[in-house]
Parts: sequence; structure tokens; C-alpha cells
Amino acid sequence: MDDKEKYEMEFVIQASPSLIYQYISTPSGLSEWFADNVNSRGELFTFIWDGSEEQAKLLSKKSGERVKFRWVVDDEEGSSCYFEIRIQVDEITKDVSLMITDFAEEDEVDESKMLWDNQISSLKQVLGSA
Repeated sequence: MDDKEKYEMEFVIQASPSLIYQYISTPSGLSEWFADNVNSRGELFTFIWDGSEEQAKLLSKKSGERVKFRWVVDDEEGSSCYFEIRIQVDEITKDVSLMITDFAEEDEVDESKMLWDNQISSLKQVLGSA
């Protein structure tokens, strides 16, 4: 059923995990960097870009640590694909990284990674970490 390829990316971010968590887990935080606007009704988040909308279901979240979403369109197709944004703190250096797990069609992985690069650089600017 799933012909999408899973990939992971890591971005080092100079900001506190609690601040980053606000930007990855709340509609107001996500609309600062991830989409033009984000609304939520319970576990259903609506992401708006240039007038087009995509809905995602919040699958799980752990306060201060991670959020995991599945696009409704994938859910309806019975896909097990998701995207997860996880905050990771190195125990020794205390460096903070954002770990992205996502899925894309095999021929769209590079494009998808470039999109995340752009999104995360927007997040870094919002956080003053660029």
C-alpha cells in the first residue's frame, strides 16, 4: 500500500527545547514558519498555503519533545505514512537538534528534503537562530 520512501533529516537549532516545542505543536507557532496559516479543531489541523488547504491528524505528541501528524489524504488511502518533528538534546554537548521524519514518493525525496530545508530555515529565522 505504501510506496513512499521514509527519510530522516537533522537540523541543529540554537534555541531552547521548550521554545521550539511551542513552534512545532501549536497552530499559532506552526503558522509562523510551516504554513501561511494553521487552524486546529481538536486533533485535526488545517494547514493553509497560498489559498490551498491540507488537513492533518495529530497522531501523537509528547510535551517538550515531539509531534507526529498524518495527512488526512494519506489516512483515507490507508497509508501508514506520517511526518514527525522531534526535538533531540545531546546529553553531553547540550546541542539541540530538530529531527524530521517524513515520507515521499521515491522521485520526490530530494524535492521534499529541500522543502524541509526551507521550512526549517524559516523556523530558525523566527527563533532568531539563523
